[in-house]
Order: sequence, then C-alpha cells, then structure tokens
Amino acid sequence: MLFVPPETRSRLEAERNTARMSPAGACAILKQAGLRPTRQRIALGTLLFGEGHRHLTADDLHLEAIDEGISLSLATVYNTLSQFDEAGLIRKVSVSGGKAYYDTDTGDHHHFYIEAEDRIIDIEPGRIGVGGLPAPPAGYEITKVDVVVRLRRNGTGP
Repeated sequence: MLFVPPETRSRLEAERNTARMSPAGACAILKQAGLRPTRQRIALGTLLFGEGHRHLTADDLHLEAIDEGISLSLATVYNTLSQFDEAGLIRKVSVSGGKAYYDTDTGDHHHFYIEAEDRIIDIEPGRIGVGGLPAPPAGYEITKVDVVVRLRRNGTGP
C-alpha cells in the first residue's frame, strides 16, 4: 500500500477541479497525438487532462488513480507519462535526484521549485531571460532551455 502524507493528499484534493474530462475526450486527445487509446492511457488521460493546468508526479497520478478505483501499477503510470511526454502532450520537469514533475502546459515557461513543500509552480512568463547560450556541438541543435529556480523560506515571509 502506498503511504501518502496527509499534507500531500490535501494538496492533491485542493488542486482538483470539479470539471472532469470524459473518456471520449481523452481518447480524442490520444488519437490526435498519434497514440493508441488503450484502457490505461484513456484512464490516466481522463485524470490528467480533465483538471486544467497542473504539475504532478507519477506518484501523485498513481494516487489519484487509486482514489478513483482505477487499478494500475506505478510502473504503468511512469510508462504512460513517458509516452505522453514523448508525444508532446505533457512536459517533464526534472528537479532534484532524478525526481520529475509532469506539467500539462507544454508551452515555453520556467518553474520555481519550493524545496520544503516539494512542489513546483510556474514563473510568470517574461520574468526570466536566458541569453548567451553556447553553440551546440556539430550535428546537434538546442531544442529547449528549462530553468528551475529553487526556493527556500528565509524566515521573513508569511
């Protein structure tokens, strides 16, 4: 059984939106991305894409699936998220020690990582500029630059 701290469970429940995507809607998104709409992909797509813009880990999505009575292994969730990322449906944001969040907003933007809360939030567009990138080695091109700014409370805030 997966143990989820109460504060994590509360955060996940607070992030949920009452609007839900239908399985047919998830199926259409998968087909448009060139993915075969399997039972697992439809179930996870319904959870993932029906909630608006979100940042979550594979463990978060696995917990949501369990809460909804969907029986999937954590490995299936990881594999499906990887397939969604490769298809351009979501964006993988790596933080510390190989931990990854999945962002449903695939547009160019950067993130704050709040260490004590183990979560990421978007940095307002246009607030960060990246310049002076090195030329890539011969035969390669830069496809994306991801910036993750780590935050820690300094004791003076709320």
